[in-house]
Amino acid sequence: MENDKFGDFEEIKEETEEETTEEPQAPARIRMPRGKEQIGIITQRLGGNRMDVLTTDGKTRNCRVPGRYRRRLWLRPRNIILIVPWDLDDSKGDVIYKYKPLDEKTLRKKGFLDSLKDEF
Repeated sequence: MENDKFGDFEEIKEETEEETTEEPQAPARIRMPRGKEQIGIITQRLGGNRMDVLTTDGKTRNCRVPGRYRRRLWLRPRNIILIVPWDLDDSKGDVIYKYKPLDEKTLRKKGFLDSLKDEF
């Protein structure tokens, strides 16, 4: 009789630990280098908006963060980033994108970061 008083309700099941400990899925789409763009790892911050970046072609470039990205990109050593080398001076470049940790895992699995040495 009491069930009729409140209507039909479904029983709420509590989640167990097994259900909640799923690993996050890798993103389906990751920004890949196009044209002159290269993937690199920050080796050292030099102050201001400049840093040394070891790129996939084996060169160390002095890179800067352009004004339109300064407030959007917070960069630290060992971050994986996407840079565009300058046309006039190949030893310098601009940072245009920072990869998230899940993106880094996917890039490593696909072999894009094999040429970068972990010197840290």
